[in-house]
Amino acid sequence: MKQTVYILLFCLASVGILLAQAGVPGGVRSVAQAGKAQGQQAAESDVAPLDPQREKHALQIFLTSVQKQIVSADEAMPADKYGFAPTDGEFKGVRSFGQQVKHLAATNHILAAAALGEEAPADAGDEVGPETVRTKAEILDYLNSSFAHLDKAIEAIGDRNIAVKSSPISPLPAAAATRLALTVEALIHAFDHYGQMVEYLRMNGVVPPASRP
Repeated sequence: MKQTVYILLFCLASVGILLAQAGVPGGVRSVAQAGKAQGQQAAESDVAPLDPQREKHALQIFLTSVQKQIVSADEAMPADKYGFAPTDGEFKGVRSFGQQVKHLAATNHILAAAALGEEAPADAGDEVGPETVRTKAEILDYLNSSFAHLDKAIEAIGDRNIAVKSSPISPLPAAAATRLALTVEALIHAFDHYGQMVEYLRMNGVVPPASRP
């Protein structure tokens, strides 16, 4: 395919030179432009179009992995340590372990809602989560429901009948917001907080389940 394109470009250039020599205005330029356009079309034809089903399947695999690691870490932290926040160092005003989990879950809900064209859940607050969710069991339930919401958003990838909304917590402008991008953003954010949770666990003598032999 590429050899054919090169031969065609050579032929077009040769014709352009002949036209120029014959006094045809813009001969080389017009033929060169045509050759450039032909080359771009050939390059574009070699790029496979985005397959919504494959993208959906790949994200579902990532979601399963992320959820497993985060939920297992949160289950491993003792209930009486959900209020723990580091104090040795520059940690003034940081979230407690339980607040980290609620924040992560609230963000999942907000971004999943945007990806599904829904209004953000009122109880998600400013990425804080519901005030009524306080115990370890309640926080874990809220976390799992957020991953279910995110799974629903991923399942909708490629569905043109479901609208997409922009989200005020996302750096994506309205014109750039897509269902794929919003769900990827949620996974990136979740893993960012997982890294912080791992530190909280180790400060309390707990090895994260994902790091155990």
